[in-house]
Amino acid sequence: MFVDKAKIFVKGGDGGDGLVAFRRELYVPEGGPAGGDGGKGGDVVFRVDEGLRTLMDFRYQKHFKAPRGVKGKNKTQHGANAEDLIVRVPPGTIVYDDDTGEMLADLTKHDQEVVIAKGGRGGRGNTRFKSPANTAPAIAENGEEGQERWVTLELKVMADVGLVGFPSVGKSTLLSVVSGAQPKIGAYHFTTITPNLGVVQVSDERSFVMADLPGLIEGAHTGIGLGHEFLRHVERTRIIVHVVDMSGMEGRDPYDDWVKINDELKLYNAKLAERPQIVAANKMDMPESEENLAAFREKVSAERPDMEIMPISSLTRKGIPELLYRVADLLETLPDPAEVAAEEARLAKEAEGIVYKFDEKPENYEFTISRDNEVYVVESDSIEKLLKRTQFASYEAVMRFGRILRNAGVDAELRKRGAKDGDTIRIGDFEFEFFEGGSDAYLYEER
Repeated sequence: MFVDKAKIFVKGGDGGDGLVAFRRELYVPEGGPAGGDGGKGGDVVFRVDEGLRTLMDFRYQKHFKAPRGVKGKNKTQHGANAEDLIVRVPPGTIVYDDDTGEMLADLTKHDQEVVIAKGGRGGRGNTRFKSPANTAPAIAENGEEGQERWVTLELKVMADVGLVGFPSVGKSTLLSVVSGAQPKIGAYHFTTITPNLGVVQVSDERSFVMADLPGLIEGAHTGIGLGHEFLRHVERTRIIVHVVDMSGMEGRDPYDDWVKINDELKLYNAKLAERPQIVAANKMDMPESEENLAAFREKVSAERPDMEIMPISSLTRKGIPELLYRVADLLETLPDPAEVAAEEARLAKEAEGIVYKFDEKPENYEFTISRDNEVYVVESDSIEKLLKRTQFASYEAVMRFGRILRNAGVDAELRKRGAKDGDTIRIGDFEFEFFEGGSDAYLYEER
């Protein structure tokens, strides 16, 4: 079964917790803190494997979680970093964030890698909190949570040449003749419902990959018929070989077929109209094909004088070698579309002034305060992250947490909003009691 779309959940590993420990050795008085940092959590990494052709594996496994880092150890030993979780995907996979629709990665080349969910950093051990004012801190941090998200995978077949055309025009037969592929062939519409790939070997030792793509019908760009299930795969091809039935056996006019298919391609993606195209005028062994071809050439030449039209017959093999040689010659003159797209994306970022992205940002405790009945709600991503790193079993850690919030101006803002001794403060999933512990000193107690 060919699967070209999947939705999965990925989560980077949590960082290991930091440790509170002290150096205790004979004849070493006041040894000081010796707690090590926790290890970093593993990343979820997508790696391209050219041996894969579908997203079938993701139908059976939809959750991917990287391991967490190892907790810090005594003697200031750093906990081990966790191994990354490698997820193999076929070439041509595009990864989207399911919530925002943002494209995270376009994976096209073998062994190409991209981090989809970052692991959390390890918590700091108490050695990190030593200072002249506090030479024996009993403070350590929890490991940071790994990034988690739902992502949508979309596979677009990686092929040099894509065969397009109405159903039953002979695309599958052509692929079976020029390659070792064995697509399903039948005298009815939509025999092919999934893309078939075949390697075409030209007699002068050149080769390329050809894809037999499911047949189109009018209105496909809106999803009619196989619609988008087909069209997404055309975007990857470097050359379009448009197979047209010159016999008129289906009761359709060859020129009308050519116009309708090109309109569908253009309406789905305007760039497809600029893609090099060769018309393979098929079934030339049938009666009236020569007359139909002459009329077809006249009409197409009036609209597209540069359009190449090559008469072939998949049944008698007439014109097939000439078509393959022409395709191979044209491929040698074309750039890789994936590289072109990457370069366009790079230039677009430069035009926007985005030269680089630096992940590590200084802590900025911006916050907002609102009321939920009698509860004061403090909302801040950075404060919630600090809260999750704080080990509330340690009195010193609780005092540090309160001190950071006070320095960030949270206490002062709460007082402006009318917070009094004993009021409930909610931060994330935690609730605290707000009280005045002395002159202008506000502390927090976990409920």
